[in-house]
Formats: sequence, structure tokens, C-alpha cells
Amino acid sequence: MFQNDKSYAENLDLQDELSPYKDEFYLMEGAIYMDGNSLGLLSKRAEQTLTDVIHSWKTLGIDGWMNGNHPWFYMGEKLGEMSADLVGAKPEEVIVTASTTTNLHQLVATFYKPKGKQTKILADELNFPSDIYALQSQIRLKGLDPNEHLIQVKSRNGRFIEEDDIIEAMTEDIALIVLPTVLYRSGQLLDIERLTAEAHKRGILIGFDGCHSVGAIPHHFTKWGVDFAYWCNYKYLNSGPGGIGGLYVNEKHFDQLPGLTGWWGSHKQKQFDMEHQFVPANGAGAFQIGTTHILSAAPLIGSLEMFQEVGMEKIRMKSLKMTKYLMELVEYELGDYSFTIGNPLENHRRGGHVSLEHEEAARICKALKDEGVVPDFRAPNVIRLAPVSLYTSYVDVWEAVQILKRIMDGKWYEKYENKREVIA
Repeated sequence: MFQNDKSYAENLDLQDELSPYKDEFYLMEGAIYMDGNSLGLLSKRAEQTLTDVIHSWKTLGIDGWMNGNHPWFYMGEKLGEMSADLVGAKPEEVIVTASTTTNLHQLVATFYKPKGKQTKILADELNFPSDIYALQSQIRLKGLDPNEHLIQVKSRNGRFIEEDDIIEAMTEDIALIVLPTVLYRSGQLLDIERLTAEAHKRGILIGFDGCHSVGAIPHHFTKWGVDFAYWCNYKYLNSGPGGIGGLYVNEKHFDQLPGLTGWWGSHKQKQFDMEHQFVPANGAGAFQIGTTHILSAAPLIGSLEMFQEVGMEKIRMKSLKMTKYLMELVEYELGDYSFTIGNPLENHRRGGHVSLEHEEAARICKALKDEGVVPDFRAPNVIRLAPVSLYTSYVDVWEAVQILKRIMDGKWYEKYENKREVIA
């Protein structure tokens, strides 16, 4: 039963089997880090695998492609195999490569084939802007008008997108559907299995942006029949700023020639034949375009080792418990300060972060940072707080709310401008 005192949080930490992993990370001195849904912290293992790869470059030169602790030539495939369990896929269905938006361009270039009545892409109005920019671009490349051929499902309340509304929008003119697994502001987790089944009933391909879920929530993409997915690795998977991305392609599409072909998508045994006839790799590896970003990919090796040890079910269980605890503390301690919990309350609909809405959100975020809590602001009025299973403790959550309460009690936020910084 919930209690609001620190000893309750301390007891939760004593019972937490993941608590030893906190020592694996470099924590910010004097700060409580609650922004792992934007950029995960550096782990000692990630630092070590990056150091190993740099050492290979230093001592082996070009021979690092095939030798050393982590040969570079197969790094994308190795990381894809290590990532497969996170998304419920077969190893050959996942590849680690490029960036989120580049991978989205690749997948839409492959699977968006407007013909006859089916010419439109279905998305939603709350998605992260980069996805929408990419979809608009791909529509223009087909000689079509995004204003007419990109359909965005409306939100009923500015926070959530209802699955019923998405399904209703799956009309006969839709050629492709691209949706987030978790909405980046509100943290709403969509029913991926249901939406995939409904799309396929209508003969529509469907893909998902997993940036705000992979590493926080177990998925079963292959079991559910998802056609494709893509994600970043620098949030919950702690690969480092601008870290390399990941993509999934269901094995039923392995006969598809990638829409954007490049030499790193070649069959590994043929790649250095230097022929002008593209021979695609077997599996998702064919969807690579350019050479793996080796120094960007290297930290992910160490990070994924921990996910393999722990497993996504335990990570999700702790995440749900911490976000519920955070919401209970907010309701108990901050009930008089006009905060609205803007994320779903139900476990099956909630992602990995808590979304607090307040008209002074930008100012409050600045005050939190100055008082040692690192939050995340999203316009117009959202404070995102993400307790991360591998390095956030229950005491961290308790102390963060106590600091927020002191800020509100003393109106310390009033000395700041209610305007976001360049980086929110």
C-alpha cells in the first residue's frame, strides 16, 4: 500500500532486484536524472566497448573490420541480433543502422506504393514532427500532394489518439499506415497488436515508430505481424547522443527490394566484388544504406549486454511500478498546485514516462534543473519525467517530487521566463 514517506521508498529499493545496475552507470553528481526518455545515461559497459573499438582502430587500422573484440564489418548484424528480443523478432529481422528518420525514409520508400485508389498514408496528428516531415517528403517524391495524401487522425483531447478513430480512418484509399508505439508527449501506448490486425484485414501495410518504447516496453512484432518498425537507441537503450538507429522488417517482406539501395545492404560475401549489380543481404541487413557508424554503434554493445541479462519483462515491471509510484506522489504532494497527469493511468496504455501538465511548465522545468532534478519540457505545457529501470531508484523518485513541491510552495519558478530554451 502506498505511503508518502522516504522509508517506504527505501524499502522498495531494498526489494528491487534491478537496483545493482544503478552502479553500472555514470550518474550526474548532485542531480536526479529523469530525462532518460530523451537521452539515456552513459554506462561503464558502453564506455568500455567504445574504448575497445577505439583501441582496435588504434592498433589494427583497417584490419579492425575483421579482427579485434568487436569486428566492425558485422557490427550492425551483431547489434541487430542483440536487439531482437527487445522487439520480439527473429535475429535476421533486425538491423542496427543509420538514424531514425533515415530508416523511416528507407522503409516508406520500400513499402509505400500508391496505386489505383490506394494512394494515401495514414498517420496521426500527435506524432513527432520528424516522422511527419519524412512522410510528406516521400509523398512529394511520388508526385503527389501531402495536403491531400497524408491523412492524420485527430486527437479528441490533445493528449491521446483513440484506436477506434485510427481504425475508422483505415479507408479503402489508404496505402500505408505509420504510427508511434508510444506518443512522445503523453506517453500513451497504442494497441499495436489490434491496429496491425485491423490494418491487415483491409489489406494495408502498417509500421511503427518505436523511439519511445524500445528498451522500456516489451514488444512482439513478429507474433503480431507488424510489417516494419524503426527506433532510436539513445533514449532507453543508452547508446549515446545521436546514437545509431535500428529497424525491423518482418521476414514475409524479405523478397522486397529496398526502396533505397546502398552498398552496405549488399550480401556480405558479395559486397567487395564491386559489381554494379546489387545483391541484397539476407534479411533486414538488406535495408542498410551506408557504412555502419562504428564509433556511434560501439557503446550500444555494452548497453545491450545489460538488457540481455535482465530481460524486458523485468524492466517493464519496474517501469510500471515506478511511474505509478511517481503519479501517486504527485497526487498526494502536489494536489493543490494545478498539475494534471496527462498520461494514461492504466498500465496497458502507459509508456515509460509520466507527463505532467501545467501552465507554468517551462518555468518549472528550469527551476527543477537548478534544484538538481533533470526533467524534459515539451511545448506547450508538458513536464516529462522518466524514471528508468536500470538507473533510477524509488528514493530518486521520492526526492524529485519533494523538490518539485518545494519549488511550488516557494513559487521559485516565478524568477524564470515561461519560455523553453533552445534545447527544451
